Amino acid sequence: MTDAAGAVAAAGAEAYPRIVAALIRVTGDWTLAEDCAQEALAAALERWPRDGVPGNPGGWLMTTARNRAVDVLRRAAVERRKLRELALLTDPEPAPPEGDVVDDRLRLIFTCCHPALALPDRVALTLRTIAGVPTADIARAFLVSESAMTRRLTRAKTRIAAAGVPYRVPTGSALVERLPGVLAVLYLLFTRGYDADGEPAFAAEAIRLARLLHELLPQEPEAAGLLALFLLHHSRRAARRDPAGDLLTLDEQDRSRWDRVGIVEGVALLDRAGHGPYALQARVAACHATARTAADTDWPAIAGWYDHLVRLGPTPVVRLNRAVAHGYAYGPAAGLALLAEARAGGVLDNYPPALAAEAELTARHGDRDRAAALFRAAADAVRSEPEQRALLRRAADVSR
Repeated sequence: MTDAAGAVAAAGAEAYPRIVAALIRVTGDWTLAEDCAQEALAAALERWPRDGVPGNPGGWLMTTARNRAVDVLRRAAVERRKLRELALLTDPEPAPPEGDVVDDRLRLIFTCCHPALALPDRVALTLRTIAGVPTADIARAFLVSESAMTRRLTRAKTRIAAAGVPYRVPTGSALVERLPGVLAVLYLLFTRGYDADGEPAFAAEAIRLARLLHELLPQEPEAAGLLALFLLHHSRRAARRDPAGDLLTLDEQDRSRWDRVGIVEGVALLDRAGHGPYALQARVAACHATARTAADTDWPAIAGWYDHLVRLGPTPVVRLNRAVAHGYAYGPAAGLALLAEARAGGVLDNYPPALAAEAELTARHGDRDRAAALFRAAADAVRSEPEQRALLRRAADVSR
């Protein structure tokens, strides 16, 4: 990659969502905004290698996209009011009315994450519009063709228009009601990038967007909690696999390879994070991230945080994780008893993490043959090849 191309990529990552958000606000035309932002990036790739990188790359992109929008609107004979507003659109943008939320990107995040859309569509639209991820990459992550993803994105934008979704950030009680949905989209986006077969770039985008959300809503403790959770989990990414590419458990990971800068930032955010669901998960992650060795892990504290989480939302997965934490904190028998309660009703039947958790607790309880069988059952149920290999390796270990 040339220096100019690298500058375009760097400026685009920062400027693209700002440009799209600003043009949507002024024109009300989602497709026009995206097209003009893309054309500005294409123009930069053509001109910057020849003319040099401008002193204000983001401002150059904003001006180019704005001028392209003006040209299109002129040809379409759109009303003069929009043209006058576009003429005022520069970088930095004019200050919004007092009391309004100051950043168009925040408006765009809440629009993409509106509950009028199905959750997968919210994730896809967020990736495309706010993160600028190519449609082909999103399609690959969703296991559909590029043309199918293009249609999905088009339908999502059409639904936003048809439903009259307002292009604004809700306030007061409406913000309280809508924010969890936005956080859930970013959480799902991060998970798609952090899973064993996930797209690492998606996790990085989730962190970037969570950081943006926290910066724009610094008074919201769960925004801080979500960012802390992402940073603490992501800090371990480089140590999650062995040289052959197989997954390593926390006990097996080389902790010297963990990102200490990310850990420090994540832990510091907990001071502002409160005790919501994401903040509590981040506190669990902090217990792991700050332990010098696996033996130093404060399992009673982790068990306590999961006790809080169960009270907030006793989902089967939270109850499963609580059982594991209690098993390490207070002995495998305690963990197996809570696991049996979590599995009541069959919700977790054939769920690979539940089988693996039961296997681990059973091995620690002394029944190694049954533990090996459970690890093999978990391997049979899982889809990810790296996870499957890790589970089969664990089955072999406990069989010795």
